[in-house]
Parts: sequence; structure tokens; C-alpha cells
Amino acid sequence: MLKGEEDLITTNGTLQRHINTLAGKTHYKCDVCAREFTQGSRLKRHVRTHTGEKSNECDVCFREFSQSSVLKRHMRTHTGEKPHKCDVCASEFSQGSQLKAHMSTHTGDNPYGCDVCGKQFSYLSSLQRHTRTHTGIKPHNCDVCGKGFNQLVNLQSHMRIHTGDKPYICDVCGKRFSEQGSLQRHTRTHTEDKNHHCDTCGKWFSQHAHLKSHMRTHTSDKPYNCDVCGKEFREKCNLQIHMRIHTGDKPYNCDICGKGFRGKGNIQIHMRIHTGDKPYECCECGKGFSQFANLQRHMRTHTGDKPHDCDVCGKGFSHRFNLQRHTSIHTGDKPYDCDVCGKGFSHLNNLQTHIRTHTGDTHHDCDVCGKQFSRLDSLKRHMRKHIVDKSDNIHNDCR
Repeated sequence: MLKGEEDLITTNGTLQRHINTLAGKTHYKCDVCAREFTQGSRLKRHVRTHTGEKSNECDVCFREFSQSSVLKRHMRTHTGEKPHKCDVCASEFSQGSQLKAHMSTHTGDNPYGCDVCGKQFSYLSSLQRHTRTHTGIKPHNCDVCGKGFNQLVNLQSHMRIHTGDKPYICDVCGKRFSEQGSLQRHTRTHTEDKNHHCDTCGKWFSQHAHLKSHMRTHTSDKPYNCDVCGKEFREKCNLQIHMRIHTGDKPYNCDICGKGFRGKGNIQIHMRIHTGDKPYECCECGKGFSQFANLQRHMRTHTGDKPHDCDVCGKGFSHRFNLQRHTSIHTGDKPYDCDVCGKGFSHLNNLQTHIRTHTGDTHHDCDVCGKQFSRLDSLKRHMRKHIVDKSDNIHNDCR
């Protein structure tokens, strides 16, 4: 066969596949889900979604992909390459789909409208994802904890909570992140690109969202409300974490002891129990603390600062918890009741101590005579007896 004939056949074959695509003719069928394709190569790529095969690995972060084209796009997150440029405003994008979506901001072309709220979208897929916010459908489920998501990308991001995978690395300090957006926000801390200014206090921010969030510290605006208990929050993420108190959801588990936590920050602090890490040190006495808040409270023992004042009697306290305990003296509130005798207590630890009078449980032993007490103050009073007896014996000996 002549080379010209081969080129013609190849061209004709490509043309025929293109015609089949337009005509909707399918010749290749998936044995797993029965989905049909016009080309064998597309069926081959599709089958990997069932087998989980990922033969294309990133040399930088070792993340694996089922298609070489996806790996090629992923590499741009490491190289920073943005080959797709907008002819109107010169904005650059790493993917052609991102540029195409961006162009709608100039053309205003949003042909796909939501039947529920009327919001317009430039892509049918965007409309389909948006529709799930109304229907509540979450077709993508986590195999580990069962949590559902309305978008596959959200499930993929969530899975990194369980795997601990952090494929996005900062070129400056080496810090790793589970999401590309987190890396991009972190990078601005090195470039110090802060273009958003607070007119009230003069503070600068790298993102408009951070400035908007900061402004609520001046206005005391808390737009996010809990539907269960009514508590208000400045940030949506804080509300989401708070909701786990009601749902009992604890997605962050300690690899050492298995304890679950509602927030990522909580597990990071908890890990210091196992590692013994105490990064916060008191400049006065050198005592170390695993949490900055604990150091702040400790510093008041040196400064004598008592920032929490009682509205009734004006007494000051170094800790908010102590103020709350004190307030019950004025209100007479005793929310903790004994299940045995019904006696009420203003503090939980007082109830716990009282319970021992019913159970006979004793925790405090006298080192002199071995007598046991349920309360520490009772043991201290008892110990005075031995001190008095001892002093009397010494006095008699002197005679």
C-alpha cells in the first residue's frame, strides 16, 4: 500500500469517527455500566473509572492519574504554566475550560438557566451541579465514612482527610496542602501581595474574602445561624464545624489512639499529647504549653490581670470559666441534680463529689492513719488533727 493511500485511509478513518460522533452512532459498549462510545479509545479510558487503574504518575508529588492528558494539566499546578490567555483582559489560565468559562464574564453568554431560582450558567454541567443545591441529591459517597457530596471534586478533596494526602507543595517553605486553593492562598503570605485595605483599622489583606471577614470584627455582624440552637457565627466554616456538635460527626481521627475530633485544628493540638510538644513557652518562668490560649491564661498568674468582671458585684476573675461559676452565687442557679436524693448543685464537680457520699467511693487517703475521704477538703481538715496531736505530744515531752 502506498504512503499516500495510508494517509487517505487515516484521514478517512478520522472523518468517519467524527461523523459517527455527530450522528450519535456508537460501536463500543462498556460491559460494566452499558455506556456506549463512538471510539474505542474513549471506551478504554472510561473502563479505568471502574477498574481504578492509574498508570500516569506525577514525578513531583507522586499523585496518579488514569489519563496522560489529566496528568499534563496537573503538572501545571507545579510549574505554574498558564498557556491559555484571554484576548480581552489578558488573564491567564492553566486549562482551556477555565478560559472558556472566564470568557462568559466578557460576553455575558449564560444560556443555561435554573428553573428554580433563575440563575444563569455558561455550561450545562454547571447548571446540573447547581440544581443539586435545590434537590439535595448527593450522588458521590465516601467509602470510608459514608458522607455524601454533590460534586465529585468535593468527594476527592474530602478523601484526603482519611488518606492524609497533601499533593500541593509550597516552593518557598515546603509546606504541603491537600487542596490547590489552600496552597495559592498560602503562597501570598510569601509574596506579601496585599491589595485589600480595611478603612477602619488600616489592616491590609491578600484576599477580598479575608477583608470581608475581617470587617465583621468591627461591625459584630454574625450572618451564619445554627438552625438547631440559634448560635450565630461570623464565618460559614465555623458554623459547619459547630454543626458537628449536633450531628456527632467527628471526621478527624487520631492515628495513635483512634480518638475522633470535629475540627482539623483540634486533632493537631491533640497530637501534642502523644508527641509531648509544647511550642508555647512562658517568658517569665519557662513553663511550656501545648496551646497558645493556655499560655495566655497562665500569663495572668504573673501579671495579675483579671479581665472578666462580675456585672453584679464587680469581682474580677482571670478566667471566664471562674466567672461563670461565680455568677451562680447571684442567680441561685443549680442545674446539676443528684439522681439519688435530688439535691441541686451549681457546679458539675460539686455534684460529682456529692455522688461519692451515696456510692461510698473514696479517693483521698490519710498517710498517717489510713482513713479515707471522698473530698479533699475533708482530708485537709482531718490532717490538722494529727498536727495538733503531734504538737501536744511535743509539749508534753518538754515538761
